[in-house]
Amino acid sequence: MNSQKTLEVVNPFDLSSIGSVTLKSWEQIDAYLSTANQLHAKRKNWLPTHQRIEILNKAVAIMRERFDELAFQIANEGGKPMLDARVEVTRAIDGVGLCINEIPNLAGKEIPMDLTAAGAGRMAFTTREPIGVVVAVSAFNHPLNLIVHQVAPAVATGCPVLVKPADDTPLSCQTFVNILHEAGLPEEWCRYVPCDIPTAEQMVTDPRVAFFSFIGSAKVGWMLRSKLAPGTRCALEHGGAAPVIIDESADIENMIPSLVKGGFYHSGQVCVSVQRIYAPRHMAEDIGNTLAQAVSKLVVGNAVDELTECGPLIRPREVDRVADWVNEAKDAGTTILAGGERMSNTTFAPTVLFQPPIDANVSRKEIFGPVACVYEYEHIQEAFNQANSLPFAFQAAVFTQKLGTAMTAISELDATAVMVNDHTAFRVDWMPFAGRKHSGYNTGGIGFTMHDMTQDKMAVIKL
Repeated sequence: MNSQKTLEVVNPFDLSSIGSVTLKSWEQIDAYLSTANQLHAKRKNWLPTHQRIEILNKAVAIMRERFDELAFQIANEGGKPMLDARVEVTRAIDGVGLCINEIPNLAGKEIPMDLTAAGAGRMAFTTREPIGVVVAVSAFNHPLNLIVHQVAPAVATGCPVLVKPADDTPLSCQTFVNILHEAGLPEEWCRYVPCDIPTAEQMVTDPRVAFFSFIGSAKVGWMLRSKLAPGTRCALEHGGAAPVIIDESADIENMIPSLVKGGFYHSGQVCVSVQRIYAPRHMAEDIGNTLAQAVSKLVVGNAVDELTECGPLIRPREVDRVADWVNEAKDAGTTILAGGERMSNTTFAPTVLFQPPIDANVSRKEIFGPVACVYEYEHIQEAFNQANSLPFAFQAAVFTQKLGTAMTAISELDATAVMVNDHTAFRVDWMPFAGRKHSGYNTGGIGFTMHDMTQDKMAVIKL
């Protein structure tokens, strides 16, 4: 039976076994959905707000106590270097705190009724209620913080939630769900449901699901959205090929460390990682070489090693893919300024490419690996046009000391966020975070997710 299948979890650097989880069968998940649906259907079952706040506060305390354990688990199963894994734990703890702070904002308002004679003699107000059963499907690259972004808002708003982690990183998710239960959340309000792909699709498309939260590939996200039951709302977070525009006035000395961080953090396995860098023709190659010098100094290794700055890619086949794309660009005449080759079956050298063809995979698809591309432009409008030429649009950046150029970039770039003198991967967890076009649907960020997991109810009273 499916319930007897196990998923082996490995360290992605040396592929050593670090644990396993038992996959859930459809029969188990079907029972979980029924219970969750019944919890929401009867208001007397709802957890009072003060209880939800207490649970989340206790979860924060437990996470702080287990900070080092959580960070090591992120590095060990996800390949994120320890320095960055610690940052992720801090963000995850803060994210739960943001949920607590956002609860008072889930309030209704008075609706004026006597604006016309038709509404006279009435008063009206709205309240916000939990939307119902939430199903979350998550990605591997931030194995704790992404789960917090999908699950903690559901708990905060009073929605029962089922969460399927990425197959590569199920342990951090399991730990967070267990922490919620330890903090006092009844198990039926949050279920951990690792499962195979057919079972996951059956769960996501079930009519009992009120809200579907997805973080992962565009191909899978849009496919699942097309199969949702009528009435199921959703939020999809996919990827992009983030562009950076550099003008002649840019502060190169301060810019390079920012590009290194934005392009090679977690070995580029970030949906808004710096990928396409556009610079003036007379500056572009020098900028590429300076970036390459910095990138070449990055330490590649096992993420649990304190010295590691770039860890492995999540699977050996991803190394194969990145190598194929880089070799394709090289064969087409691209100059390799740094890296350009695999270091092992699980790691790829941090790479800087100069002037790859615009129709190469590295120029038109999300690399999701430690590769950044530098391109020349004659007029800055050319850079804007190239930046906007793909079916992806997420976050973008411009480096300039000119206010006019910054404002033009903000206007011209097709992105949901434009960073000025900062890399494309910048994010704080209370800001809106969303992809346009193929890059996603709806808006992430703690407060925005909590709003999506609730719905308005209006009362109209005839006096």
